[in-house]
Amino acid sequence: MIEIEVEADDWTVALADVQAVVERAAGAALGTVAGDVVVLLTDDAAVRDLNARFRDKDRPTNVLSFPAPESAAPHLGDIVLAYGVCAAEAETQGKTLADHLSHLVVHGVLHLLGRDHVNDAEAEEMEAEERDVLARIGVGDPYAGDFA
Repeated sequence: MIEIEVEADDWTVALADVQAVVERAAGAALGTVAGDVVVLLTDDAAVRDLNARFRDKDRPTNVLSFPAPESAAPHLGDIVLAYGVCAAEAETQGKTLADHLSHLVVHGVLHLLGRDHVNDAEAEEMEAEERDVLARIGVGDPYAGDFA
């Protein structure tokens, strides 16, 4: 099950079908994995607070993933996305907000499934998996192009 909570109205103003975008991306990333995921669409201030409390980084970021402990199964974890950061990145990178959101949701779900990008080899593997998942839902390569 994919539960989507919209805390910041900016998401629905910018993307009328935001819940469908998130559900499609999360479902594609989960594939055949059984489990529950909660996706919170919020604002920069909320993500900044979470980033400061849980990562000691006092700034907003695009997406945060909080994997659940195995004892919480079937809950896999939570993903939180900041509207302002995501919208600004999409604009800077010349992407639609829907495509950028799809990428970040896939990225977040893969973290919940244990993928990471701590070193170059892990990053390459995770990026390849992201590309494959996104291609299945009709979203182009998020790493292609020369973004500012």
